[in-house]
Parts: sequence; structure tokens; C-alpha cells
Amino acid sequence: MIQFEHLHKSYGEGREAHEVLHDINLDIRKGEVFGILGSSGAGKSTLVRCINLLERPTKGRVVIDGQDVTGASGARLAGLRSSIGMIFQNFSLFQQRTVLRNITFPLELNHVPKKEREARAEQLLDMVGLAGYGDRYPSQLSGGQQQRVAIARALANNPSIMLCDEATSALDSTTTVQILDLLRRINREMDVTMVVITHSLPVARSICDRVAMIDGGRIVEEGETEALFANPQSDILKALIASANAQNTRRADDAVEADTTNSEVK
Repeated sequence: MIQFEHLHKSYGEGREAHEVLHDINLDIRKGEVFGILGSSGAGKSTLVRCINLLERPTKGRVVIDGQDVTGASGARLAGLRSSIGMIFQNFSLFQQRTVLRNITFPLELNHVPKKEREARAEQLLDMVGLAGYGDRYPSQLSGGQQQRVAIARALANNPSIMLCDEATSALDSTTTVQILDLLRRINREMDVTMVVITHSLPVARSICDRVAMIDGGRIVEEGETEALFANPQSDILKALIASANAQNTRRADDAVEADTTNSEVK
């Protein structure tokens, strides 16, 4: 379980301080896919980066499996980060490394023998659907394939937690569905707890067991995904759902208009 207890995060000091997270209290259950939903600048990425301490909380605690990790440093911090995989919107692959060597990179940092790390990388490539791609370079891959490599790299150390920071935002709709299916399979088959950052209602709805809505650095509501979307309480979530419904209506109207036009042409 991941717990945020009265967590605050500010940048700057004194009168110049700018608080980006305010009194966050959340429990993320072991083995679930938990979504943090919010618009740009809401604080969702900062919050998730407090889990692996890429961002240090100003106040409050981060507790993982009953252990307060907020002040972790040195070997303890390295161990914590090895147990948490992370994937990003822009893939963050090393362009000068082959696919195989991108995946083995975390294992190199942990001084895993070459044969063992390469065998692990090949196993992960097969799992993400890229068997035989080890000798290619990122520039030779599509966006969806690059994200699959990033997922394999994030799994190299067999983490118990995976953080997904807008992992499908740079992908087309078909590839997004495929990547979300892969993440859900990893969650179920490997029992990896996933924390998914997204601004997208369809992404949250398709993969998340539960969702927390963040706005202005505050959690404004949380709950089971379908129940939350069926009965939103916060103004921001109501507005997002209304906007999504309006977009769906426009798409439907456009489709009808196109179909009518095609029929008239025929």
C-alpha cells in the first residue's frame, strides 16, 4: 500500500513560497490501478514523483508497505527507486543505445552480470510484444513500440510499483488502447501496483480501478472509477465530463453528416 499523509509540497521559501500540493491524504491499495486525474498544472505529476522521491515533500509523509520512506537517502533511497518503475509521455529512451541496452540499463546500475541482464531483457521484450527487436535503435521504432520498450525497461528490476506519467498522451487512439491493455495485463499477471497520471477521462475509465481528482494541488474527490464518473461531486470533474460528452456528441453529429453526404453523392 502507498499512503500520503498530510502531504504538502512548496517551491521557494517564505513569502516567495508557492505551494503546489496541499494536505494530500490518499491510500493506494496493493495491486490496484489507481488514477490521478487532473488538468495541466493541477499537481498530479508532482504528487506521483513524491512516491519515488524525485520530488521531496515539504511536509507530511509518504508510507510504502508500512514504512515511512519520506526521508530515505543513500542505499535505502536506491533500493526504493529500484522497486518502483516509471514510464513517461516522451518515452525517455537513450537514443544511442539499442533497444536491448535500453532495457538492461537499470540492471547495469545494480551490477547484474551481463548474461543475466540480457536474458531478462529478452524475456521482457517477448512479454511486451517486441521479440527480435533488441538490436534496433529507438529512432527505428514507432511511438507505440518505443513506449513498449520503456515499459520493458521499467520492469527490468521486477518492481512492485509502476508510475505511469501520461504514458499514452503522445500516442494515437489505436495504440493507446493497445498500451493500456498491456499495462492492465502487467498489473494482473505480475501483481504490480500502478499509479496512472492522466488528464483523459477515457484513459482513466478504461484502466483505473479507482481515481482521485486533483485540482489546484488539492484532492477534491476520489472513489471507484465508474461510481465517481456516474455521480461527480466536484465542479472540475463535472466540467470535464460535460466537455467529454460534448465532444462525443460533436463526433457523432459529424459522423452522421459525413454519412449523409456520402449517401447523397452515391
